[in-house]
Amino acid sequence: MSVKANEILPKELLIELQKYVQGEMLYIPKSKKNYQKWGTLSGGRKAIDERNAILKNEFKKGRSISQLADEYFLSTETIKKIVYSKN
Repeated sequence: MSVKANEILPKELLIELQKYVQGEMLYIPKSKKNYQKWGTLSGGRKAIDERNAILKNEFKKGRSISQLADEYFLSTETIKKIVYSKN
């Protein structure tokens, strides 16, 4: 989304910003309190967390890393990272 600075910023602030950049695109990041982690809105993060919990449980029940990798189409290294993580 693109917004024109002169349409939303006070004139004094616009003049101050022009000391640093003129005629360029400027990205202003969200404040930390408004930032949401990847997948929070779409539900992607929740789905991956649920899958990882299943993987850990299956591994504890005795399924091998290679079996889990084949079933979930993940590398053995990825499965190791998941099942051996403390989270």
